[in-house]
Amino acid sequence: MSIAGSLLIAMLIEGVVSWPVRLHAIVGHPVTWLGRLIATLERWFNRDDFSETSRKLAGVVVAFFTIALAGGIAWAIAHLLPGSVVGMVLVGLLAWPLIASRSMYDHVAAVAEPLVRGNLGDARAAVAMIVGRDPNQLDGSGITRAALESLAENTSDGIIAPLFWGLLLGLPGIAAYKAINTLDSMIGHRTLRYEAFGWAAARIDDVANLVPARLTGLLFVLVSGRPLAAWRCMLRDARQHRSPNAGWPEAAMAGALGVRLSGPRAYEGGVSDEPWLNADARDAEAADLDRGMVVYLRAMILLAVILAILAAI
Repeated sequence: MSIAGSLLIAMLIEGVVSWPVRLHAIVGHPVTWLGRLIATLERWFNRDDFSETSRKLAGVVVAFFTIALAGGIAWAIAHLLPGSVVGMVLVGLLAWPLIASRSMYDHVAAVAEPLVRGNLGDARAAVAMIVGRDPNQLDGSGITRAALESLAENTSDGIIAPLFWGLLLGLPGIAAYKAINTLDSMIGHRTLRYEAFGWAAARIDDVANLVPARLTGLLFVLVSGRPLAAWRCMLRDARQHRSPNAGWPEAAMAGALGVRLSGPRAYEGGVSDEPWLNADARDAEAADLDRGMVVYLRAMILLAVILAILAAI
């Protein structure tokens, strides 16, 4: 059974139909199942009367338990499937909701459409669905930057990383990675409540995305149409990002489009003075979001070709 073939099937299905709303209404989604589990464990073990050390230890246990549970269930299911073409297709169907190629595109397209029309109100509402910064503080350039950064980072987190871990470890690798990523998104925050409890989740996510983030940047470089500029920008600026991983795809995207990304950003709690990526370039405009989505689509096509080649070998 070819895991590359299974991943190609999953990617193609998600690329065509995403995760249908009707299906979501009936069974939910694996990430929401993980989210409910994590929320329950957090409520039980991230208690205000625990010391910081106890909360940190509890966070370590919760993180490893959640990852082991997700990976273990996937391992058990995978071992029940036949090692044939039928098994390959079934693994692809199971991996389908864990690879977010179409849903990522749809979320960014929902920002691009009103932004190009000059409807900043609808564009702010759409971008608020994919970034945590205060949308009311964003002008047209700020909305474009936020959407491009989300597109770049989430290409790594939502597509490349699960495919990478799937190729290495099969269906259990994808499930375990999605648990890691969901843990980080829910509790891996540097806030008073999660600083200690989410410490392990954030560190594990950093390690899990170390290679995929750099592969995503390389993928953007290859399809950019400006490979030398994108490569130079990525190598020069990626490490300036506050995240050890997100800077690689974001800097590659900035170089590919010839715009500056990141920089100061406003959140509800105040302004975060982040360094610019590709600082000497121009501000991003609405049309650049469409150009960024073209880079993304090219990357997905190249990725599908790579998976097809690996499946054929």
